[in-house]
Amino acid sequence: MILHAITNGAFMFLLNLSLVFSAFLCSLVAGFLFAWAVVIMPGIRSLDDKAFIRAFQVTDGVIQDGHPLFLLVWLGSAVAIIVCGLLGLSVLQGVDLVLLSLAVGGYLAGVQGSTIAVHLPLNNTLQRLDLEVMGEEAIAEARAAFESRWNRSNVIRTAIACAVSLLLILLLFRL
Repeated sequence: MILHAITNGAFMFLLNLSLVFSAFLCSLVAGFLFAWAVVIMPGIRSLDDKAFIRAFQVTDGVIQDGHPLFLLVWLGSAVAIIVCGLLGLSVLQGVDLVLLSLAVGGYLAGVQGSTIAVHLPLNNTLQRLDLEVMGEEAIAEARAAFESRWNRSNVIRTAIACAVSLLLILLLFRL
């Protein structure tokens, strides 16, 4: 009985620790996505097609080049929330387990999954464009195929990321 209490206490400590890291890192990702939704994309929207694509290429290039701090936050958030979910399975129940499950599932599917399925292919398509050899019509078509889909999906993943951060913070207060 005492061993079970000690083991359960150790799992709760690790869960709380992983929950803090998850909330912190997922909130940083939510802020990053929010900045793209409300500052970066609206800021470059008024540029002509060639300048818009070039601005996106340069900005996204920082990420694509594997900026170490970005990678730490982005990948770290996924690892932290997975660890948090696994630990939660062993000690949580009821509403707390539901909240954690919603956060983990929402984050992995709605943020990480949509990035892999929607944003990375769109970003990579734009990165491969050589604007110096393309005509104005081709550049306009490339922007049209990219911008509205990217923005729509980003607003959705931003909302999900913010909701996940709130769920994790709420769970911290409950535990």
